[in-house]
Amino acid sequence: MDARSVEGEIALIVGGGPGISASCARLFSKQGMRVAIAARHPDKPVLNELAKSDDISLYACDASDPAAVEQLFGQVTEELGTPRLVVHNIDGRMQGIFRKGVVEVEPDMVKSVLENSAYSAFLVARSAAKLMLAQDLPDGDHRGTILFTNASASLKGYANSGAFAMACHAKTGLAQSIGRELMPQGIHIANIPIDAAIGWTQQDGSRQHRLAGTAENDNMADPDHIAQLYLQLHQQHRSTWAFEVVLRPWVENW
Repeated sequence: MDARSVEGEIALIVGGGPGISASCARLFSKQGMRVAIAARHPDKPVLNELAKSDDISLYACDASDPAAVEQLFGQVTEELGTPRLVVHNIDGRMQGIFRKGVVEVEPDMVKSVLENSAYSAFLVARSAAKLMLAQDLPDGDHRGTILFTNASASLKGYANSGAFAMACHAKTGLAQSIGRELMPQGIHIANIPIDAAIGWTQQDGSRQHRLAGTAENDNMADPDHIAQLYLQLHQQHRSTWAFEVVLRPWVENW
């Protein structure tokens, strides 16, 4: 069976960078979708290049601010149309949060991680659901899709990374809760824990991660293939919706 066409639909990606967000934006645009990326700093070179090469619309938004998120969805709806695919691609990680024991990590930093990840996921899902629920439910189809990029810390809490584990577990809990609430109303919810370093393609053609180095023998997740999964989730028939898909390279130790 051919995949359902997404041509003319609106996709909103919250959280912008050279990895998953950029790959999703390029793929969605090639499928005929009108694509928007929201980022706290949308003037990043990679985002400006996407705006030129793939006609991606860029928006500034602090996704941990309720008013800013509401304004974002209002702007996108007014300028492009109602989003039918929304990707929350912010995990909240920040420099200094890892490799610190529970007595060492700063409480304010923990709070920031939670606000920038799980809390912003709630705000984005809330605004997306409001708009999607206001749409008619097409025969044999759905009102829209909300996808959450997550991490392996959503599956187990690693030592010396309690704040990140809290954030990832909270995001999974949010997805489970709203999945049970919204999927029977025609909105596909999916949580995607990625157990891998994500190596995106550099100008020289290599795939690299700033901490893990250069990809060798497919040992890192390829964001172009992650984007393909995200599109497939949006196109899935409602009789066989996937809720949680864990991604890891074939050589990953888990």
